[in-house]
Amino acid sequence: MANHQSAKKRMRQIAVRRLRNRFYKKSTRTAIKNLRAMSEKDKAEVFLPKVISMVDRLAKKHNIHKNKAANLKRSLMKHVARLA
Repeated sequence: MANHQSAKKRMRQIAVRRLRNRFYKKSTRTAIKNLRAMSEKDKAEVFLPKVISMVDRLAKKHNIHKNKAANLKRSLMKHVARLA
């Protein structure tokens, strides 16, 4: 257990960050799932930049690896391009 004041503060900060990271990661996964479920091209094209922005933000904050972000964006763009 933490004894120093700075260690206690660090534990509080880590807990807040962990919850925030979990929220952003989960909401991005849900947005990706919703985009993949779309069947109309015009709606998907409007929603795609928002999802890409969310993925980029996760990669920037090191919540996901930058290569995973690139692969996700590539597959999502491919999916939207294939829609009729």
